[in-house]
Amino acid sequence: MHYVRTIFILLVIYLALTGNLQLSNIVLGVLVAGLAALLLRPQRGRMEPRRLPAAIWAMVRYIAILIADVVKSGITVARIVLDPALPIRPGIIAIGSGCDSELGAALSAHALSITPGELVIGIDEEGVMYTHCLDATRSAEYVAEAQAMRQDLLSKIFV
Repeated sequence: MHYVRTIFILLVIYLALTGNLQLSNIVLGVLVAGLAALLLRPQRGRMEPRRLPAAIWAMVRYIAILIADVVKSGITVARIVLDPALPIRPGIIAIGSGCDSELGAALSAHALSITPGELVIGIDEEGVMYTHCLDATRSAEYVAEAQAMRQDLLSKIFV
């Protein structure tokens, strides 16, 4: 039953985003939502109503921080690329995801990959993310701090 609820929620979101209520789009939405539900494997459980405001506030903060990181990183990468000396020190650094759930680790990896200049190239069984960085010396310091903040927010959202 929880799969049906998840598929319905994803279908409503899909239809709201596409704005197309033709039968073919609804069928496609059901297929996409069903596939997403199978990939996400929703857990059976109840959200405690008293935790909902804190989870929503953490999600808003997470999205705002992610947008700010994307803008700041984009400006930094543009500055690096436009510099004639091309001041990069590329490398791969290991970052612990620190998340208990697979979804939390995946969102953490997504947050790292979406910011320009960093790309998660692999995650091992323990949740360590191997990340390629344009400037590995600066990124190693910044990523540890940013990752701790992301872990805190994701734990409030998904626990």
